[in-house]
Amino acid sequence: MKKIFSILSLMVGLAVFGQKIPTVSKTEFTQKALQDKVVNTERSSLTLENVINQYKGNIVVLDLWATWCGDCITAIPKLKELKAANPDVKFVYLSMDKTEEAWKKGIEKYQIEGDHYYMGNNWKNDFATSIDLNWIPRYLVLDQEGNIAKYYSVKAEDPEVQNTINKLRLK
Repeated sequence: MKKIFSILSLMVGLAVFGQKIPTVSKTEFTQKALQDKVVNTERSSLTLENVINQYKGNIVVLDLWATWCGDCITAIPKLKELKAANPDVKFVYLSMDKTEEAWKKGIEKYQIEGDHYYMGNNWKNDFATSIDLNWIPRYLVLDQEGNIAKYYSVKAEDPEVQNTINKLRLK
């Protein structure tokens, strides 16, 4: 009886609290979302639009992560493999850490190479809401124009991430 109760509790918990894959795959960011502010490692404030515009002409993998997120930390080796397999792709990390100090320590501790921006631990900002953020890590692939080519992935080793990168190279 205890075993059945445990299984039912787990199923209900997953149904209530588990991640839900968005039913719509968006291909662009809203203008309001692009106006959200981030801070770079030099402590300069920028809008997400400024950040995305810097990479136009390149394929970009956006990684939303945080040092407090166990799944994010576990995913780092696979993310590094993805990055090594795609040296022509820009990797941009958007941190949702609770503090800038934790974010900067995490970059150093986990030796994450790429361009880093601090968003703060705000799941309700316009950017997070616009991309239906419900789980981290979250990976988006942007095309050379800054549009969203792969909208939803929570695993760096998701074959669709690499397939999307490969298709974009043919553009």
